[in-house]
Amino acid sequence: MTETLLIACSIGFAHAFEADHLVAVSSIVTKRNSTILAIKDGIFWGMGHTSIILLVGVIYMIGRFVLDENDFRYFEATVGLMLIFLGGTRLYKFYKNPEIQHQHNSDGSHKMAYGIGAVHGLAGSGAVLLTVLGQIKGEFNGILYILVFGLGSVIGMMIAAGVFSIPFSAKFLKIKWLSYSLTLISCLLCIGLGVLIFYKNLSN
Repeated sequence: MTETLLIACSIGFAHAFEADHLVAVSSIVTKRNSTILAIKDGIFWGMGHTSIILLVGVIYMIGRFVLDENDFRYFEATVGLMLIFLGGTRLYKFYKNPEIQHQHNSDGSHKMAYGIGAVHGLAGSGAVLLTVLGQIKGEFNGILYILVFGLGSVIGMMIAAGVFSIPFSAKFLKIKWLSYSLTLISCLLCIGLGVLIFYKNLSN
């Protein structure tokens, strides 16, 4: 079981670095001028992600619902819509006032990061649950697997959020062309990947 939990942590860590997770978190941390706040965003993303997977997992294991991986494609499509919204909103605000990038956000609230993580957790819960219930016996072991998987994703997203925040720190924000370019790239990646995910999951 120890080996299985180590694998779960490793999978969770790698899971945090999936493209849709990274572009979503980048849209949050580009508003920060503090790496510490960005890392906290990563923690709250992981907490939201894990809490939803755990909730769905408990319902699934106790209720013994019959699920297919295809049942979650609508949740994946929701992630696509969320990315389009995040990127579009950020792009609109940047278009209206480019200097908004230089208005440092020191707000200690991390509700948005938690919410985005929760949406990703709902979309990604299908693969996790199928893995847990296909290879692990017992509800307790299944829940423990999800928690350790979640821990790995929290650690991964902490690192990702911290790294992403560096170009948007107070020092780098003084270089306007760089911060403008990175903001635009982040917005366009959000929108582009969102459209791709939405189309991919609803085109079949």
